[in-house]
Amino acid sequence: MSKSGALDLASGVGGKIEKHQVLSAVHKYEKYHGGDEEDRKANYTDMVNKYYDLVTSFYEYGWGESFHFAPRWKEESLKESIKRHEHFLALQLGLKQGHKVLDVGCGIGGPMREITRFSGASITGINNNEYQITRAKELNHLAGVDETCNFVKADFMKMPFPDNTFDAIFAIEATCHAPDVFDCYKEIYRVLKPGQCFAAYEWCITDSFDPKNHEHQRIKGEVELGNGLPDIRLKKQCLQALKVAGFDIIWENDVSVGSPLPWYMPLDKSHISLGNFRLTALGRFVTRTMVKALEFLRLAPEGSQRVQFFLETTAEALVEVEGIFTPMYFFLVRKPEA
Repeated sequence: MSKSGALDLASGVGGKIEKHQVLSAVHKYEKYHGGDEEDRKANYTDMVNKYYDLVTSFYEYGWGESFHFAPRWKEESLKESIKRHEHFLALQLGLKQGHKVLDVGCGIGGPMREITRFSGASITGINNNEYQITRAKELNHLAGVDETCNFVKADFMKMPFPDNTFDAIFAIEATCHAPDVFDCYKEIYRVLKPGQCFAAYEWCITDSFDPKNHEHQRIKGEVELGNGLPDIRLKKQCLQALKVAGFDIIWENDVSVGSPLPWYMPLDKSHISLGNFRLTALGRFVTRTMVKALEFLRLAPEGSQRVQFFLETTAEALVEVEGIFTPMYFFLVRKPEA
């Protein structure tokens, strides 16, 4: 970890939370996941906001600007696979210059920036986390995409847009945060123009998940804790919700199946990568040691080590979920003509 990288990480932990309140925010976030699913759903706005305030700087430091997984070919870097994953989505939607597009749960805007450069489309990102939007605007300015990308701070369950506003809508591993998937898809349906398409990569558990298997339940719980999720849904639940919301299904598939390299490979500590050193076992040890030192020196807020701990626990759980979970259930759906 470089000195500047370490200090950027330290300064970002907690996002817009006051630094002296970071540890209590960690405890409150963890308390949500110590409770039941209904409590998490009822308090999803506060839970997800705390989550992204706490983890965004860790995500950006370790993963880059696009907070998602991707299928990966041999000899392909993680960065290349992520770009290809985003280009694939843009091509499925047929995005081009002149299109007005919505990115649901846009994070710090990595996919948005790549897709606007690839397609020429104008993209609005909706995000309810003030810190992420502030960071996204900084990165958009640095990338020179201010004219084609903008942000709206709002809850994607209650979007401040008129009916039939957008030519296309996409979501990349974001609508999994919704407390009710039907209400989420119905709101997306409302703001999409008739005859136009919505595409998404959704986090889902597969039919191989056994709710009576204690090990499956443990892994599911750790993934939910480390990713700010109220619950992880079955693929068939998402598909049914899309149909009930009114969409016509064009096609849907788990695009992680058949990938030459497993989607979770960057998180596998046994994998050695010079290009993604920070994600390796040694890289994590270096980061862990540095975060501990920064917290001791009060350059990082108290609670930083705790955040890193539950993120590492989650990374290990994600490596264990092969076969019972996918972050890449892809669907392309159309809103019928009026």
